[in-house]
Amino acid sequence: MKLTIDNSLLAEAFFSDARLLGVVAPVKDYRFCWLLNRHLGCDFRVNSDIEIRLAKKGRQYFFPVYEHVEPGNFLTHYIYNNQFEGEYLLPEFRHLDFVWLIKGEEVQTELLENLAQSIKNIPGVQLIMELEKEKIKNKIHLVF
Repeated sequence: MKLTIDNSLLAEAFFSDARLLGVVAPVKDYRFCWLLNRHLGCDFRVNSDIEIRLAKKGRQYFFPVYEHVEPGNFLTHYIYNNQFEGEYLLPEFRHLDFVWLIKGEEVQTELLENLAQSIKNIPGVQLIMELEKEKIKNKIHLVF
């Protein structure tokens, strides 16, 4: 008998309380997080324990993940770099530079809209949009 992991159930559980934003900002990931920390008062730091590793075409690709825990509640923010050496974490969203995931408790639409507006005002950010979980084909790539 061969046991297999049901990735769809794993992804469903991981994303049950999550909201996602896609960001176009053609800057390095560490610079983007520095700008967020400076302009929004966040404390994004790279978390190498949850770095995403994908094997494609006989190569390994590494996608850094930055983490910020909001003080006083259960919300955690994660920023994924969507590109590494010509490969994409979410190939269906090639135009995005970063994917911003918020999870830990239910995120109200008003909070998400206010956050998006604040991010839009940061120098270098060209576009920000909410990503619908149902439209992400490679959701499992975001699970750590």
